[in-house]
Amino acid sequence: VRCSGCEVLRLFHSKTLEREKRFCSGKKKFNMDPKKGIKFLVDNELLDWKPERVAEFLYKEEGLNKTAIGDFLGEREDMHLQILKAFVELHEFSDLNLVQALRQFLWSFRLPGEAQKIDRMMEAFATRYCNCLFFYFFYFLNTCYILSFAIIMLNTSLHNPNVKDKTSLERFISMNRGINNGQDLPNELLTNLYNSIRNEPFKIPEDDGNDLTHTFFNPDREGWLLKLGGRVKTWKRRWFILTDNCLYYFEFTTDKEPRGIIPLENLCVREVMFPRKPYCLELYNPNSRGQKIKACKTETDGRVVEGKHQSYTICAASAEERDDWIESIRASITKDPFYDLVSIRKKKVINTVPEK
Repeated sequence: VRCSGCEVLRLFHSKTLEREKRFCSGKKKFNMDPKKGIKFLVDNELLDWKPERVAEFLYKEEGLNKTAIGDFLGEREDMHLQILKAFVELHEFSDLNLVQALRQFLWSFRLPGEAQKIDRMMEAFATRYCNCLFFYFFYFLNTCYILSFAIIMLNTSLHNPNVKDKTSLERFISMNRGINNGQDLPNELLTNLYNSIRNEPFKIPEDDGNDLTHTFFNPDREGWLLKLGGRVKTWKRRWFILTDNCLYYFEFTTDKEPRGIIPLENLCVREVMFPRKPYCLELYNPNSRGQKIKACKTETDGRVVEGKHQSYTICAASAEERDDWIESIRASITKDPFYDLVSIRKKKVINTVPEK
């Protein structure tokens, strides 16, 4: 009997270890491809395909890539919308002001870049926040939605070093006039929200090193190009990847870490002519002539150093390839979707306010 009991115990531990192994495998798959990861967990009976269970997994499970969580929650299929609703309802916003609630919400995942996904997620947040409050200044859901975006944009304005024209308190108050069903929000409320962001910026989730794999998994464009650089200007062949409003370049396609990173924020791109290199494009900052572009590169000894370029000259193999890269880079540089989403909502507020 004792031997039989040992066998049962050994079998139980074996099955438990196997289950834990498959569960970890599912989490890794999720971090690479959220939909495939969830499907793996559901198919292996490690997760119930129910909105509440999936939402709880995304909200509580450790080791999940927060970029992947954001991408998954932003999908528009009915089941994903139900999961998003359940995920947001796991947040408790009672007794929190709007900035405090946004801090909590935006720390639980990384906001995706697509405007439609942002719209769905912020609408879900605004709905949940308003439902958590017994009394507040907002007359309508749109008020909370618009003010939330205004706060996110304020955070960027005050704390992004590339933004030269910082939003003042007076401008912030002016930006939000009439958003409360045609009425103004109390200046005291807006002042408190402004000071909260000025004193402490939002903490944006930063995933571990595996996040780079996810970043490069589905790029906007990738391919071999020639880059002009070095103390003695020479052309070097590099593998370029365009994704998430950044241009990364590698020495080899198999490299896990880029040799250089060029954030595209505030940059422009144009076609240029170069001796014996007819298919070139140039990245430059139109507002900071003579200043170095904010970028970084990895030296041969592994040190990460600040880039020294005032502009970047890159050469393609053909005019068609150059034009395709210019078009893709320009599309990536386009203004933040937050502004368009807020403008649409403000127009709705104006159009629905009854005439006096």
